Amino acid sequence: MVKKIFLLILFFYLTVLFQTSFFPHFSFGYFLNLILVFTIFINFFELKEEKTGLFSAFFGGLFLDIFSENFIGFWVLILMAISIFIKFIFKKHVQFPIFRKS
Repeated sequence: MVKKIFLLILFFYLTVLFQTSFFPHFSFGYFLNLILVFTIFINFFELKEEKTGLFSAFFGGLFLDIFSENFIGFWVLILMAISIFIKFIFKKHVQFPIFRKS
């Protein structure tokens, strides 16, 4: 678990650097938020008992806050709220079929 969290931190740090330094030179660069896309993607495809989605939302939001002009905590709150909302929807309203061995 610690190795996975460390890899998430490194991945989100490099993604934010790429997003803030390279993408603004293109016309789509100001509208593309890779951290938001990756956080939603991780939350959709993680297992129920893991907390990887929450860690990705926290660290992705923290790095976005560090490299943006907004106050610290803005992106952390937004990404954590999205992550918790996705987990809530999956827990209450989505059922995955269970396959049994016959």
